[in-house]
Amino acid sequence: MKRIICILTIILSFSCAAIKENNSTEKTTYKYLAFGDSYTIGESVCSDCNYPKQLKDTLNKTSKEKTSVKIIAKTGWTTTDLLSAIAAENPSKDYDLVTLLIGVNNQYQNKPFAIYKEEFPKLLDMAIAFAKGKPENVIVISIPDYGFTPFGQKSGKAEKATKELERYNIYADRIAFEKGVHFENITPITQKGLENPALVASDGLHPSAVAYKKFVEKMFAKAAEILR
Repeated sequence: MKRIICILTIILSFSCAAIKENNSTEKTTYKYLAFGDSYTIGESVCSDCNYPKQLKDTLNKTSKEKTSVKIIAKTGWTTTDLLSAIAAENPSKDYDLVTLLIGVNNQYQNKPFAIYKEEFPKLLDMAIAFAKGKPENVIVISIPDYGFTPFGQKSGKAEKATKELERYNIYADRIAFEKGVHFENITPITQKGLENPALVASDGLHPSAVAYKKFVEKMFAKAAEILR
């Protein structure tokens, strides 16, 4: 009897080991890191409605391999703030996908454009480093245009915002190209905010969950290419 129990125990041990080994090789978890500001955390929308969470969910629905997301962003952050936050957070350098959307608060707070010109390339270099040193694993996202929101219209500075943010986006696109990074232009989506109020969040300023879904629709093909 003892011999039979011993044999059964050995068989079960090997079976469990085999199951554990198979499970460890069947699933690969991808890591996604999103840098930004209020546009990244999704100010005035639900916690799962911002574009990083929606992108993660969409990727997970279309693949057996699961993706996790970490967000380093806060409302009001400029490029300077994001640099400080990254230094404090010190993320690991093993992310499979990294996105960067930053700059609106530099413009809104009337910071000299020279600051953005100096700090955006530094942030992009960091993003590449966190993406295992692979520029092809990074996506730069253009800055939304708040000139086409009720808030922007009431401010009396809508045209100024649109013109200046275009300058920021042109620069970001150029630097991304120089570094071999994909640039995703989602700004035209936000420029339909007045004709389509559903694209604007309840605060009258930030993109809505609907707008973020459209961001993801534009980004998805590239993100899926990176992770697959």
